[in-house]
Amino acid sequence: MAKIVIDPITRIEGHLRIQAEVNDGRVTDAWSSSTMFRGIEKILQGRDPRDAWYFTQRFCGVCTTVHSIASIRAVENALDITVPYNAEMIRNLIIGIQVVQDHVIHFYHLHALDWVDITSGLKADPVKSAALAASLSDWPLNSPTYFKGVQEKLSTFVNKGRLGPFANAYWGHPAYKLPPEANLMATAHYLEALDWQREVIKIHAILGSKNPHPQTFVVGGMAIPIDPASQNALNAEKLAEIGELLKKARRFVEQVYIPDLLAVASYYKEWAGIGAGIGNYMTYGEYPREAGGKKLWLPPGIILNRDLSRVCPVDHRKVAEYVDNSWYEGDGKPLHPWEGSTEAHYTGPAPPYDMIDTNAKYSWVKSPRYEEKAMEVGPLAKILVAYASGHAPTRGAVDMVLKQLGVGPEALFSTLGRTAARGIETLLVARELPVWLGNLTASIGGGDYTAHNNERWDPADWPAEASGYGFHDAPRGALGHWIRIKEGKILNYQAVVPSTWNASPRDARGERGAYEAALVGTPIADPNKPLEILRTIHSFDPCLACAVHVTDPEGNELINVKVS
Repeated sequence: MAKIVIDPITRIEGHLRIQAEVNDGRVTDAWSSSTMFRGIEKILQGRDPRDAWYFTQRFCGVCTTVHSIASIRAVENALDITVPYNAEMIRNLIIGIQVVQDHVIHFYHLHALDWVDITSGLKADPVKSAALAASLSDWPLNSPTYFKGVQEKLSTFVNKGRLGPFANAYWGHPAYKLPPEANLMATAHYLEALDWQREVIKIHAILGSKNPHPQTFVVGGMAIPIDPASQNALNAEKLAEIGELLKKARRFVEQVYIPDLLAVASYYKEWAGIGAGIGNYMTYGEYPREAGGKKLWLPPGIILNRDLSRVCPVDHRKVAEYVDNSWYEGDGKPLHPWEGSTEAHYTGPAPPYDMIDTNAKYSWVKSPRYEEKAMEVGPLAKILVAYASGHAPTRGAVDMVLKQLGVGPEALFSTLGRTAARGIETLLVARELPVWLGNLTASIGGGDYTAHNNERWDPADWPAEASGYGFHDAPRGALGHWIRIKEGKILNYQAVVPSTWNASPRDARGERGAYEAALVGTPIADPNKPLEILRTIHSFDPCLACAVHVTDPEGNELINVKVS
């Protein structure tokens, strides 16, 4: 038996540690540990609930909108505030383009290097790379001259010993399967995506004043003025600019991202049988279709035991969190977020450490459960629920992807399926964003300039006590904020975020969380270079920083690889 420790594991923001046992070339057990405590929920206590969104969006610097929208929805739910139609469409545009940008960034910059051997592209024939790219789409940059230029740029980096964002990875690993020409194509599009994402996210600057962390969210709607006659408000010119940016976003998704995703996936079909995990999926649904946000474009629901014949409803009252294996105070009883607490009680080893005792508490992440069941959240959950619910756009996109890959629906329950579902969600949202823009434009054209509901803005109109919850299905999955208000101030605030669901340690009954369950059975070609573990964990898109450590069975460090 070998024990592998990867700490931290991802290529961006945060701290996630994976400990795994490997027997006969496969993972037989795994433990997911978060090694960073923040406690922003404590900071919120005693504050004005209308200000909570401004603090909560600092939970994360990557998903810059998600905690804002979940927070204001929680307050609106507690105070029974109906959001105007225009505000709902503006919110859809802000959170929708966040999803598109975030998923493209994840595929190219956080996950592609698990499948793409960058240095192999130095051996590629640019003419053949161009022919491959042309067979996938009519993207205008797919030419031999263009790919030769990318190859020369990459060669310059390598010859100088400076690979930049491509440095210190597992190049040459036997688990890489793409031919050199495909690797060069993917590398070129990696670089293109850097420029593309910077442009399309300008929508946040137009509608939210800035990115990251747009500033126009407000309880009751949006703080952006609407006035066709004013240059300082949302007008026809700015709506047209948004329209052009949405076209640019959709073109890249349709002509670069999806073709690349399908091309890469076609070489790794065996991963359609790896990484399935717990088999329970939950989504809160997203994108209101009317004022007040009751009817959603993507449906909410729960799928149990991979049974696509039945979609169960979601009830926030059935969510509870365990802390039996988490570094918090608690008596072992699961608590609903309204009753939850965030009292730190660290009992782990003093850093630096090689191993964490997983027979005791081993993570700062709590263990949320829905009716005592562990859930996977994220793009795969959204797509499975929408597909099983008969959502026509989702059914069309899923069937297209499955047909092109030559696999059945069962392939979705896997590491590969998780990665494909992210692309499908991106495609669906990129195509729907112009619809929401059209709805907003038509509403304004009809004379409705309302973007905020001022009713119940004054705390004097609030009840003495109120409780609410706000759901948002963020890029990484089901996000819930729960708030309790007393005498105009926050009494308690708890957020159960997507990575809390997926990265949770074992609960009181020893049931694994999504990461831990998905790793069991994963093949490992080389314990010194556990690329396969990265593939499955990265398929969830955990928002955490990355450096890699590998240990032998005695806990001695064998190799230290830092990944930019």
